[in-house]
Amino acid sequence: MRIAIQGEPGSFSHEAALKAQPQATLLPCALSADVFAAVDAGNADAAMIPIENSLAGSVLEHYDLLLAHDVAVQSEWLLRIRHNLIGVPGARLEKVRQAYSHPVALAQCRRFFQQHPEIEAAPYYDTAGSVKQLMELRDPSVAAIASTQAARHYGGEILQAGIEDNPENYTRFFLIRKRERLEAEAHPDKGSLAFSVENRPGSLVEALQVFAGLGTNVTRLESRPVPGRPWEYVFYADYQLERPATADVALKMLKDHCSMVRELGRYRAASAP
Repeated sequence: MRIAIQGEPGSFSHEAALKAQPQATLLPCALSADVFAAVDAGNADAAMIPIENSLAGSVLEHYDLLLAHDVAVQSEWLLRIRHNLIGVPGARLEKVRQAYSHPVALAQCRRFFQQHPEIEAAPYYDTAGSVKQLMELRDPSVAAIASTQAARHYGGEILQAGIEDNPENYTRFFLIRKRERLEAEAHPDKGSLAFSVENRPGSLVEALQVFAGLGTNVTRLESRPVPGRPWEYVFYADYQLERPATADVALKMLKDHCSMVRELGRYRAASAP
């Protein structure tokens, strides 16, 4: 399977893709929009996209792109995010003066920088890309913060492992495919959908009451503005499925209360590693 990811090889998306499909061929893309375009054009069979981090929150752009493209969620994956300080072979921690990484990764390693005030946190566009740059510079005073996969891929040396502040750091990923190529999950226990409601009192409550009436638990609710229509929103919901038929009933009932309803996928809920 050809799986598109955003970022350089060795990224956490790369790691999640290999977890889902160990023999996959990776198609790295510079932008998230390029990832979805690769699936649309058939250049990739699927894409692995981060949708939510347990500490940093949602990847909002990916919600917008899910609705803008004719794709759906094939499966859900959880990845434990473990940040490592990576140097060139032979580098020593006490000689490091700069550490590059994505701003989110740097923010999740604040305690490390407090303990090492001599090391400057330097923002970079991608965690794995910072390791790639490091190996090109070959400067032992410069390090990167990224995954074990990135160190392995580029030949870097882990100077200190597990430097993240909070060990309960997980990212939830969606493996997405074109709807026409989606493989139906035999025993789904979770669903995702998008809906919009009329701008009047009680309309959102009426929509959510559908789930309560069916006895199903909404595990996540996210709102996003509608481009070009100020103060109008699309709501994205994840909900538990006791049986697949519940999703069919929920979709039918939501259409009575919503101006737009679109199912994004039925799949097995990922369990923590």
